[in-house]
Amino acid sequence: MTDVTIARIYEQPRAADGFRVLVDRLWPRGVSKRAAQVDEWNKDLAPSTALRIWWNHDADMFDDFATRYRAELDERLEVAAAIEQLRTHHTVTLLYAARDPEINHAIILRDYVLRALAVE
Repeated sequence: MTDVTIARIYEQPRAADGFRVLVDRLWPRGVSKRAAQVDEWNKDLAPSTALRIWWNHDADMFDDFATRYRAELDERLEVAAAIEQLRTHHTVTLLYAARDPEINHAIILRDYVLRALAVE
């Protein structure tokens, strides 16, 4: 079983992170690719630009955002392939740039990936 965690890309990489995947559509400001130690940058796992702009990280709209984001993930063929690739790693860390560790798309994505990985 693959262990999936999340971390801010601004945090120091840890050996325990395993396979590190940036799941933002835009590269985070102020972080060099070398310092980030990202194994993969998968924009297909990020919310669409339209959804991200609509949500604007409004905590009051998080539940609606989560519903819409999961629907986007369900519709993208690339997501299933990405999850199958994640399945090949023992530990995966999904990296995000959002400031709020409690209200961000990586939380939703982690849970989505874990559910998908549980189905074999």
